[in-house]
Amino acid sequence: MSIKDQSAILKKLGIASLNPMQTEALSTMASHAEVILLSPTGTGKTVAFLLPLLEKLDRSLAEVQLLIVVPSRELAIQIEQVVREMGAGYKTNAVYGGRSGSKDRLEIKHRPAILIGTPGRLADHLRRENFSTDFIHTLVLDEFDKSLEIGFETEMEEILSALPNLQNKVLTSATQGVEIPAFVNLSSPETIDYLDGKNDQLQIRQVISASKDKLDTLLKTVCHLGDVPGIIFCNFKDSIERVSHFLKQNGIDHGCFYGGMEQQDRERVLIKFRNGTHRLLLATDLAARGIDVPEIRFIIHYHLPAREHEFIHRNGRTARMNKEGVAYILHWEGETLPDFVGQPETEELITTSTPEQPEWRTLFISGGRKDKISKGDIAGLFFRQGDLKQEELGRIELKRDCAFVAVKATRANHLISTLNNSKLKKRKVRISAV
Repeated sequence: MSIKDQSAILKKLGIASLNPMQTEALSTMASHAEVILLSPTGTGKTVAFLLPLLEKLDRSLAEVQLLIVVPSRELAIQIEQVVREMGAGYKTNAVYGGRSGSKDRLEIKHRPAILIGTPGRLADHLRRENFSTDFIHTLVLDEFDKSLEIGFETEMEEILSALPNLQNKVLTSATQGVEIPAFVNLSSPETIDYLDGKNDQLQIRQVISASKDKLDTLLKTVCHLGDVPGIIFCNFKDSIERVSHFLKQNGIDHGCFYGGMEQQDRERVLIKFRNGTHRLLLATDLAARGIDVPEIRFIIHYHLPAREHEFIHRNGRTARMNKEGVAYILHWEGETLPDFVGQPETEELITTSTPEQPEWRTLFISGGRKDKISKGDIAGLFFRQGDLKQEELGRIELKRDCAFVAVKATRANHLISTLNNSKLKKRKVRISAV
């Protein structure tokens, strides 16, 4: 890839220049067939492996050439979006559980050069011979520490055994010391290691709770932190439901994110968190990695995870890319903290009022990329026919068959009544609140 092409891609992504890890990855992947890339969450590993691997694709070949295996649906969607934003011109599709297999088959009938997927869904497509593996020369195992865990092992072994012509393998992780199974068949990988075990931008603090329940302490902590975005981590779905009910009773706006939710609901919660409709996300460890969320100021461990590497991944959601952040541990005074936490300073809470309700609200539009609708088309409709001012329009997310728009909450009802059933690119679209 020429310097000019690379600069054009970085400009589309809004990146001024590559960081040292990305620069090293670019040169290493160009000269080594097997690479293990270790770098903290939020340092740009996706761009680091995509830039050099795009160089290896053949534009004239209408077959899958690059296969990216990921442990979660959200990470598959995120990488697909990054490839689209790069504007390199290669057809890309993501396949994952929680959506129709027939929709997958329809999309990959016209072969993508880049196929991204979760282990179970990819293995299913391979069994059904829905695409040829003969032309796949490059494999990426993103967040391999998760996708190679017990539970995915059968599917992962099945996938690797179905790739006869691999020439390049890239494994990425934000965790050190993960054992790589023999079936991955690495011979002499080159390791790029940016995990020094220390993040100077991250502060870890504890908040002491007099009660084992910790709900009142959580409320006081949220009020103490105020109107800034953050994630509250719980260990179980049942805990999330209980904590969510308590927060609602106390007027704390938030979204919930966990594995048992429908895929559409999971996607919409993340959209609303990204655009500011929700400032708080109440989540399990599913949100500790592989999700596209904005820079957040804090995370709260309502429950501590059982393992150190999940503690690291959770904390990696804040203090990213040289920004400061704080991880708060809600600590019942009668419990002992695990060794991997260390000895955090105690935060003294200042009593404040309940945070204000978010100023943004999300609207749904029933048209997307397949209808040739662009973000500019949507903005134009809201400015002209909706009489919206520039500062009243927030983030626009364009999907294949729909779009989501953040608008000032005070204007949302007016926009729905004014713009519903308007025409965008000669197509009448429905507009409603999410």
